[in-house]
Amino acid sequence: MVAARAESFSTHRALVVEDNEHVAHMLEFILERSAYEVTVAPNGRDAKAAIENIEPFDVVLLDLLLPYVSGYQLITEIRTSPSWQHVPIVVISGKVLEADIVRALNLGASDYVTKPFRPEELLARLRRVVSDNERLLKSR
Repeated sequence: MVAARAESFSTHRALVVEDNEHVAHMLEFILERSAYEVTVAPNGRDAKAAIENIEPFDVVLLDLLLPYVSGYQLITEIRTSPSWQHVPIVVISGKVLEADIVRALNLGASDYVTKPFRPEELLARLRRVVSDNERLLKSR
């Protein structure tokens, strides 16, 4: 019985790309409490390096306004990377204009959450995009 529980419990890996230290820590706390392994990239340059050099994560949480490389550029980078292109991207941004949201979604973001965000809603959205992606990958 215990072995069955252990098999059904899986940890997901999340890359959080957020330059605001307070928001990054809050996201890290929320995700770790929900059994995510979290890596934080505090700027676009570090996130780009992770995309180029690290095995893909299960989900990326991405701010748009970042130092060095913008979130929009990172969406494009992820969607054109053969090994990362399937990874769900959830944008978490203070940019609330429809044009910004549409631009991110058109570039390939899986979902868009505006700041301030509600933790339980964010987790529900993450569960959905990760689950949908896992189903898609299994059907291939």
